[in-house]
Amino acid sequence: MKVARSLLGKALVVVEHNNAKVSPATLAAVTAASKLGEVTALVAGKGSKSVVDEISKIQGIAKVLAVDSAEYEHGLPENFAPLVKKVQDENKFTHIVAAHTTFGKGVLPRAAALLDTQSVSDVIGVKDENTFLRSTYAGNALASVKSSQALNILSVRPTSFDKAAQGGSASVAQVAATGESGLTKWLADEVDTSGKPDLTSARVVVSGGRGLKAPENFKLLYSLADKIGNCAVGATRAVVDAGFVSNDLQVGQTGKIVAPELYIAVGLSGAIQHLAGMKDSKVIACINTDPEAPIFSVSDYGLEGDLFDAVPKLIAGL
Repeated sequence: MKVARSLLGKALVVVEHNNAKVSPATLAAVTAASKLGEVTALVAGKGSKSVVDEISKIQGIAKVLAVDSAEYEHGLPENFAPLVKKVQDENKFTHIVAAHTTFGKGVLPRAAALLDTQSVSDVIGVKDENTFLRSTYAGNALASVKSSQALNILSVRPTSFDKAAQGGSASVAQVAATGESGLTKWLADEVDTSGKPDLTSARVVVSGGRGLKAPENFKLLYSLADKIGNCAVGATRAVVDAGFVSNDLQVGQTGKIVAPELYIAVGLSGAIQHLAGMKDSKVIACINTDPEAPIFSVSDYGLEGDLFDAVPKLIAGL
């Protein structure tokens, strides 16, 4: 008789949130953590009871550790890392997991240093409790990493795991805060008030490259995005470096990694660094005058033509 292998691990998920709502990236981290053993979620914030309530109802989570204190209000990693160490010292988890976002990339390496262990970053697959899959060489090769550490600290790529669904009923326990680190000070948040969806959560993304030629021509993409609905605008590193748009729109290896239902690449060649950030999109369409551009090799649909002719016609037809 075959007996199913049970997961003996204990995983802690560090929850990313805005004190009101759980980040969708964290729901993907919960799915990854569920492959490692029993999952506990750590919610630290200020006035974040709604986040605690939301995460406690997510499938796969057995327990929620909640901390309500001012030093966690703005997600400063210098304040979160000592808390993660404290929780780990008290509970002896086998894995600590967070999404591979700006937040996760800030907290986990600091926590790993405090716990005297190594972290494994940008994990795209979990083979077993000690073996993880991650991409390398801008996604052109996959590395299978086997760890012999007693504690594994993982940042997971949100686009590589399904988001955990509602339907759980986790218990909630309060945890004492660790206090201000004094290493950094929060000054202000620059909040996007445009009402447009975030790049990493939009159903559709339309991105522009050097083919747009000038900053003012990005208005074509904004008009197209408005017509489509639930559509975010992205950009290549080349146009960000040229000052066409702000760097929060950058898609690629050194920008944001997206996997929308539809990705429309306009006037961009498809450099390897850009492809690393969008090639997991469900459907890819492109518009480019160069039929030899690499973007055509990863596209499901391609239009060889002038974007300044094609995009206005597309807008008019929607």
